[in-house]
Amino acid sequence: MTASEFKEYVKANGVKKAAREVDVVTTGTFGAMCSSGAYINFGHADPPIKMQKIWLDGVPAQAGLAAVDGYIGATALDETNNMMHGGAHVIEDLVRGKAVRLRATGHGTDCYPRKEIDTYVSLRTVNQAVLMNVRNAYQNYAVATNSSAKTLYTYMGKLLPEFGNATFSSAGELSPLMNDPYYRTIGIGTRIFLGGTQGYVMWEGTQFNPGAPRTPNGVPKRPAGTLAVIGDLKQMNPEFLKGLTFTRYGSSLGIGIGVPIPILDEDMARCCAVTNNDILAAVFDYSQPTRSRPVLREVSYAELRSGDIDIKGKQVPTSPLSSMYKARQVSEVLKSWILKGEFTIQEPVQSFPKDRPLRTLDVRTEREAT
Repeated sequence: MTASEFKEYVKANGVKKAAREVDVVTTGTFGAMCSSGAYINFGHADPPIKMQKIWLDGVPAQAGLAAVDGYIGATALDETNNMMHGGAHVIEDLVRGKAVRLRATGHGTDCYPRKEIDTYVSLRTVNQAVLMNVRNAYQNYAVATNSSAKTLYTYMGKLLPEFGNATFSSAGELSPLMNDPYYRTIGIGTRIFLGGTQGYVMWEGTQFNPGAPRTPNGVPKRPAGTLAVIGDLKQMNPEFLKGLTFTRYGSSLGIGIGVPIPILDEDMARCCAVTNNDILAAVFDYSQPTRSRPVLREVSYAELRSGDIDIKGKQVPTSPLSSMYKARQVSEVLKSWILKGEFTIQEPVQSFPKDRPLRTLDVRTEREAT
């Protein structure tokens, strides 16, 4: 069953029967996932070049991996100071089958004598193109609002002054890690839906924080687990991978991710029965430019999805940065693959840590850092 179907089944039949009758629950999420990008092997030119600087359609990509390997990050911005165009848009263009302009320079060596190249590449012409994202599918996240007198432009979207709006970014009860809060079935090696094709969890995601405070049912109330994922960009579908632009902030990549959760026992079924009423998130004032912003209040995802929440006695309109329509679509496609035998469940080869502390960056001396 999809996560939506399973929750309805539990309501009608109870957890015990659901645990006996249902084998797998398919989850889904679709939203902006900034810590994403793709590595590409362009192939060697004649004469060959050792690329030290790389641009794809004017967006700088990371060189220094090897002679003709590069990595383009989703949030890298066009060097013409065009904040509307970034690495995420280049990645989407490639998935749509477009050719993009490759420019590269090198210092020239005996084995790589060429010093520059200006050409066009596509997914058809390159050797490998692999989506490799170090932090996706956040397990819960902040709700953003703004108490100041000016409009703020952030990765959480446009925040209107004087609590004019509040934004949030999660598929809530459909989201993968909300349905497996203790990572019992999700770990390194888990096969997933990624960008319209099959991919894998390759590691815990960056900023992985399993020690975040939790509700009595085990769901984190703050940003907690994350996934590092990998998949073949050549097989992906632009329906589930979109270049996004946040006004006066920059670019990000909208990605569809779905994870199948085997119902191992009644506890697992109980976790997958979680609803938006059970999931709490913290509301933060983004006009406070500090790392430890005060929590204005906690709200449920049911409240957030209702269209407005109360903040200090004011009814504040809410809006999601994630797409419930796409999240449902991801879970439905994943279910169909499993039913057709096109997707098999992969047990993790290694579990995630349960007590990894989340560290922060401070100004330190060398001795303090050591």
